[in-house]
Amino acid sequence: MTAKLNPYTAAPEIMKPWMAVSDAVNTSLEHSLVELVKLRSSILNGCANCINMHTADARMAGESEQRLYLVAAWHEAPVFTPRERAALAWTDALTKLAQGHTHDAAWDALAEHFTEEECVKLTLLINVINGWNRIATAFGLRIETPATKKLAAA
Repeated sequence: MTAKLNPYTAAPEIMKPWMAVSDAVNTSLEHSLVELVKLRSSILNGCANCINMHTADARMAGESEQRLYLVAAWHEAPVFTPRERAALAWTDALTKLAQGHTHDAAWDALAEHFTEEECVKLTLLINVINGWNRIATAFGLRIETPATKKLAAA
């Protein structure tokens, strides 16, 4: 895929604060949970660039291959903690809003495993990754991170 444009050079004045928000939410919860959420959202949105990035980043952070593969079918997979399952359910609910999915059950699970502050952080994380999925897909981005470069060289 060839990039259609580079949003960082086309609109740096708005991409800079977008990156700041992205960086802030990426460090607001435990790293393993953040990567699982970003991967799940990217799978639902069909963003190959983001799936590639977040699986590589998760592997480099020590995430197991089994759990990465099973994010696509997390409902049936016994390898996720109740907290992770609540986060993945919330990710599904918010990412699929346009499909008419209710989020009441997902909210109940979320409220059981996350503080109010963490609920806000997780919701912002999901919104940011959904935004990145759309930016990458819209502009044909293929972003290489240190993790993806290291895995490609291996």
